[in-house]
Amino acid sequence: MDWARQVLRYVVLRESPGEDVLAPLAHTLCQFNRWFQANRVCFDELSPAKTVRLEAVHKGMHDAVRAICTEMLAGQPGPRHYVELFEQSQSELIELMAQFKTLFLTNAAQYDALTGLRLRAGIETEFVQIQKICLRNNLQLYAAMIDVDHFKSINDRYGHPVGDSALRHLADTLKRIVRPNEPLIRWGGEEFLLLLQCPGHEAAASAAERIVQLVRSSPVPRQQDDPIVMTVTLGLAKVDSDESLDSAIERADRALYAGKEAGRDRYAIASD
Repeated sequence: MDWARQVLRYVVLRESPGEDVLAPLAHTLCQFNRWFQANRVCFDELSPAKTVRLEAVHKGMHDAVRAICTEMLAGQPGPRHYVELFEQSQSELIELMAQFKTLFLTNAAQYDALTGLRLRAGIETEFVQIQKICLRNNLQLYAAMIDVDHFKSINDRYGHPVGDSALRHLADTLKRIVRPNEPLIRWGGEEFLLLLQCPGHEAAASAAERIVQLVRSSPVPRQQDDPIVMTVTLGLAKVDSDESLDSAIERADRALYAGKEAGRDRYAIASD
């Protein structure tokens, strides 16, 4: 809108519109482009095709206005063709931005603001797809429920802000060991779901043990106080090729509680 006002002031008052209107690469100089390029990765993650189109439409809008201003500087009226091109480009730019706004809001609702992890919404569909991938690649799918041991005592002793920091630290710790194709989800409170794709039982057990050890050996740092040693208990359930997510979660939960009863800071595997 600021850019459009520059153009309007030129047309009405003959004030110079500036380099971000007249320069051959004006589309790279404007404030919108600087903001867009700084955040382009976010756009690409949502829709690469729309991102490319947005960039092209933005450039087309600049090209049309530059052609209009060039003619007017030469004392000629702005060509109708370029005026119509500008109107079309601007309209499409606004529409694309509205679509991206909807995409960003929808995407934000799927992620936890505290930890940055996925939330459970929509995981059922992805779960079915992962089952098919595992079947196709001769891999075994495991559902792992991860729960922080005695988390209430952390909140009670240190306060909820420290508890929030502990959950963020745990999420960052888990991200270091989880592969990109294995969804890690904040299931609720201090409980997390991990969908492991493994060649077999030994690999799944090894991954579970690594998670337990990594959390134990990665205390929560604090600026002026001693770090907080945090542990987790993990319940592991081998998922059948036709099993529902609810069934897999229920069995992983049972294994989790068995691990809690056995002393915590460990993993337990559900019986098939």
